[in-house]
Amino acid sequence: RCFYDQKILYKTFGVWKEWWTACRERNLSLRAASHYRHLLYNLVFKAWRAYVCQQQGKRYKYYVAESHAKKQKLLRSWQCWLVYVNVQRTKHGMQSVAMAFRERSCLRVSWAVWRRRLYQNCTRHKMNVLALQHWAQSLQFRAWLQWRELYLYRQNDKQKEIRAVTHHQHWELKRCMEAWLGYLHLSRAKKHQNELAREHHRNRIVWQCFSDWQLLWEHRRRMHAHQKDIEKLASRIALRRVFVHWEHYVVLCVEETQQCELAEEHYKHRLLVLQKFWNRWKSRL
Repeated sequence: RCFYDQKILYKTFGVWKEWWTACRERNLSLRAASHYRHLLYNLVFKAWRAYVCQQQGKRYKYYVAESHAKKQKLLRSWQCWLVYVNVQRTKHGMQSVAMAFRERSCLRVSWAVWRRRLYQNCTRHKMNVLALQHWAQSLQFRAWLQWRELYLYRQNDKQKEIRAVTHHQHWELKRCMEAWLGYLHLSRAKKHQNELAREHHRNRIVWQCFSDWQLLWEHRRRMHAHQKDIEKLASRIALRRVFVHWEHYVVLCVEETQQCELAEEHYKHRLLVLQKFWNRWKSRL
C-alpha cells in the first residue's frame, strides 16, 4: 500500500508538472508572439521614419541609422535581460516548490528524475531563447537589406525622373527655338518679297511715267492745242495709280501686322500651356 501510494503520488506529480509546463510554455509563446508583433511594428515604424528623414541629408540618415542600431541593440539586451530574469524567477520558484515537495515526500528517485528533467527543460529553454534571438537578428538583417534595396531603387527612380524632366525641357526649348527661327525666316522672306514688290512697283511707275511723259511730249509736239487737257488727264491717272498702289501697300502692311499679332498670340498661348503643364507636373511631383 505504501508503494502504491508512492506510485500514485509520483504519477500525479508527473501529470501536474506536464500541465504546469504546458501552461508555462503557452504563456511564453503568447508573450513571445506579442513581443514579436510589437517588435515588427516598431521596426516598420522606425524604418518608415528613417526613410522620411533620409531626404534631409546623408549625414543625418547615417546618424539616424546608427542611433537606430544602438537602440535596437539596447532593446535586445533589455529583452534578453528580462527573459533571463523571468527564467531565473521561474527557476527559483520551481526549485522552491521542488524542495518543499522533496521535504514532504522524501522521494529521492523522483527528486533526481525531476531535477534531470528540469535541467533538460532549462537547457531546451535556453536553446529556444538563443534560436529566437538568432531569428530576430536575421529578420532585422533581412529588413535592413530590403530597406536598402528600396532606398537604392527610389534614388534610381528619382534620377531617372530628373533626367526625363531635363530632356523634356531641352526638347520643348529646341522645338520653340525651331518654331521661332522658322517664323523669323518666313518674316524675313516676306519682307524681302515686299521690298522686291515695292521696288518693281516703283520701277514700273517710273517707266510708266516716263512713257507717259514721252507720249505727252510727242502729243505736245503734234497737238499743242490739247496740251492742258492731256496734262490734267495724265496727272489724274498718275495720282489714281499712286493711290491704288498706296492702298495696296497699306493692305499688305495691315495683313503683315495681323499675322505678327497672331503669331505672338500663338506663341504666348503655347508658353501659357507649357507653363500650366509645368506647374501641374511640379504639383504632382
